Amino acid sequence: MAVIYAALIVKGKKSIADVPEKIREQVKDVLIDLDVPELAE
Repeated sequence: MAVIYAALIVKGKKSIADVPEKIREQVKDVLIDLDVPELAE
């Protein structure tokens, strides 16, 4: 699920604020792995 949210964030469909608190850290880690840490802020 974290990867799906990360993909939506990269595409501009969602923001990190839209991610449920439970998996927000996982999504941030995926975004960092994808070399877009600025989207994790």
